[in-house]
Amino acid sequence: MPVSPAPADLLHDLVRDALKAGADAAEAVSSERASLSVGVRNGALEDVEREESRDLGLRVFVGRRQATVSASDLSEATRTRLVERAVAMARLAPEDPYNDITPRDQLAKGPFRELDLFDSSERSAAELEAVSREAEAIALATPEIARSEGAGAGYSSSRWRLVTSEGFDGRYEATGFSLHASVIAERDGAMERGGEGRTTRHLADLPSPEAIGVEAGRKAAARLGPRKIASTTAPVIFDRRIATQVLSPLIGAIAGPSVARGTSFLMGRMGQQVLAKGVSVIDDPFRVRGLGSTPFDDEGCEVDELAIVEDGILRTWILNRASAAQLGLRTTGHASRGSAGPPGVSTHNLHLTPGEKDQVGLMADAGSGLVVTGMFGPSLNPNTGDWSAGVHGFWFENGEIAYPVSEITVAGKLAEFMLRLVPGSDLEFRSSANSPSLLIDGVAIAGK
Repeated sequence: MPVSPAPADLLHDLVRDALKAGADAAEAVSSERASLSVGVRNGALEDVEREESRDLGLRVFVGRRQATVSASDLSEATRTRLVERAVAMARLAPEDPYNDITPRDQLAKGPFRELDLFDSSERSAAELEAVSREAEAIALATPEIARSEGAGAGYSSSRWRLVTSEGFDGRYEATGFSLHASVIAERDGAMERGGEGRTTRHLADLPSPEAIGVEAGRKAAARLGPRKIASTTAPVIFDRRIATQVLSPLIGAIAGPSVARGTSFLMGRMGQQVLAKGVSVIDDPFRVRGLGSTPFDDEGCEVDELAIVEDGILRTWILNRASAAQLGLRTTGHASRGSAGPPGVSTHNLHLTPGEKDQVGLMADAGSGLVVTGMFGPSLNPNTGDWSAGVHGFWFENGEIAYPVSEITVAGKLAEFMLRLVPGSDLEFRSSANSPSLLIDGVAIAGK
């Protein structure tokens, strides 16, 4: 189900017409996507969704004024209106000294690196239904699993292209294959949910239905019989599957727009220690088959592997051109946009470097405390770094899991947590942001 190619000159025509209409500079993007997903519940087909979409986006500059417009209709009449509206809007927009297009000498140069993001394999609706049924059936076969919340599989193919009036023309295509299952375990009338899912660029990298089903059932059954614990202060280990939710606010505070707006609790910390010594945060746009890989950013700028934090020291902000200009710096190649709206910033393939001990070793070092395996409702004050989240997981004693716990909250100052974290060795690359398990001592836990 590959996406059909757009006319080769369509984006070049948009840029040319925008310049003729009075724009000083312009960039056009096209986003094409085709997807198929199938869901089952209790062995019966529940839904089939097929999507095919193609969107155009146009950003124009009139001096230091800019405007962005988008459309899904590719007809000549719509494209003409798109150009007229964009230029008219830009002329009325407020002037911003940080608005500009990437100049020719700062554009990414080809040939671009091969990242192996596209897999020619396809899956039919029947095949997607079959693997969904299999994953669900295996999960339901786990002892104490009472019923299914559903399983599903999907396949998608996408293409992205950017053309600018400064001479840039870059494109890449990618595929995605997914499989998930979610079930409910029950004991003495009490129920707990658990699930497992994965998305990969290549079909061969996707775990088997058996692996997905077994893990979904295990997770649900393991949560049965949770206890409430008294409020305390204790070591907390964030499991690698949810540890990135602890790191996410830190990355948000490093994002250039937050720093430029003055809403980052890390303001003034450049060149200072923000993580424990020996810990680094790496962003790699070139990871082969990575879910966040890209040969260039969404302003046509070069990208490169970057140590955002090195040996605990904050080395750089995450910048697009506008935030870099506000801070008197140079873009780091982290511009991110869709077909509509100006670019924001986002990371590519982010990971925190692993330590020396696995999660069992971290528990042995901590003695007793909490392993967090699920999190909901995290809250952060971006100015102070005060952070809290509702969690569930397992209490451990003498370095071993003792019993599941739920209805608890962990809280504290994120900047202080980061200085004390100890990473495990269990780093696994599953998504575009990855972390090993993280041990933080002295965390406030609110229970019953």
